[in-house]
Amino acid sequence: MPTESHVRIPRYGKHATGQAVVRLSGRDHYLGKYGSTAARDKYDRLIQEWLSHGRSLPGLSERFTISRLILAYWRHCEEHYRKADGTPTSELDLVKLALRPVRELYGDTDAGDFGPLALKAVRERMIERKWCRNVINKMVGRVKQMFRWAVENEIVSSSVYHGLQAVTGLRRGRTKARETTPVRPVPEPMIEAVKPHVSKAVSAMIDLQLLTGMRPGEVCPLRACDIDMTNPVWVYRPESHKTEHHGHLREIFFGPQAQAIIKQFLRLDTQAYLFSPWEAREERFQAMRVVRKTKVQPSQANRRKAQPKRLPRDHYDDSSYRRAIAYACERAFPLPENLGPRLGETKKAWLARLTEEERAAVRAWRKQHRWNPHRLRHNAGTKLRRQYGVELARIILGHATAFTTEIYAEADRAQAQDVMAKIG
Repeated sequence: MPTESHVRIPRYGKHATGQAVVRLSGRDHYLGKYGSTAARDKYDRLIQEWLSHGRSLPGLSERFTISRLILAYWRHCEEHYRKADGTPTSELDLVKLALRPVRELYGDTDAGDFGPLALKAVRERMIERKWCRNVINKMVGRVKQMFRWAVENEIVSSSVYHGLQAVTGLRRGRTKARETTPVRPVPEPMIEAVKPHVSKAVSAMIDLQLLTGMRPGEVCPLRACDIDMTNPVWVYRPESHKTEHHGHLREIFFGPQAQAIIKQFLRLDTQAYLFSPWEAREERFQAMRVVRKTKVQPSQANRRKAQPKRLPRDHYDDSSYRRAIAYACERAFPLPENLGPRLGETKKAWLARLTEEERAAVRAWRKQHRWNPHRLRHNAGTKLRRQYGVELARIILGHATAFTTEIYAEADRAQAQDVMAKIG
């Protein structure tokens, strides 16, 4: 994590006139009589302001471009959006994505001249890039947040930020922005169809998510040392989780079914990760040897490369877990013959052969027959809310408010229909 010790601090100097001076942001700042307490105090105050402004010290009358503002704000974000262990949060990537069209359109514009019309032009650029409406509204909010920080640090006038607040969010059905369908739980038949095509570890991770409502980022780095096994119900406290930088405690409870799954992967080294891509690869190689028709020759017993370009990691992460399920979906739900690649046809040749209508049909098929592990949390949330109510579902899922739980838990339409059948 960047600290002030890693930044070159402009020195406290002595001017020919006998005054103390420090050069900040290309300007000399005179501090008073050299060596005096007042000069030292003023120097300390200016350096602190310079650091808090992203190593710059502009005045309201000084020309401060959007590109320069983005750079200063980015330095602030690199220090601010970090977890307790110094790991950057995912918000950094989202900030970078949100500010990219701002820099492209208005990089050379004075920051003080950026108004509501400019923000709406940035929003139009986001629409042109086919971003969905909900994402655009959040990205516009991040742009506003940058100008709020700029006002806080006296980089721009407060009227700039207040003007941007007049730009309201896009509304459903009243904009050209792409709409998305709400995330739904994965149908159980689709989950069962995928399991035969994944490794034992990935299948166990799927079952644990369905039982506990864990996030993919919580089930992937599971280790025995992070689980309290002293009570009948085990308690898992992830070393790192999504909301730790907000001071929230995350506890995941493992009942008998979840414990039975975990016991299959426990090992002597309690610091080791339970679900390893390396072991999954060995499992796949072993299955290939079983169905091999010809005898394995001694020279073929170990065909591993001496210096492979990439080795499996010691544990899954969100991306590798998602890819494992995506590959399994490809095998469990292959494309129809009229849409899929022909025998021996490369992917590049296959895509070049498809017409625009056929490509749209492929996208529609994949959208209907593909799912990712994040949706399994919706399965667990729906079941918990239906059987035990919103408040218990909120605690188990680790939500700060019941409102978030309602988003994850689909309403039980069947139960509502039964009620209306009796009273309606």
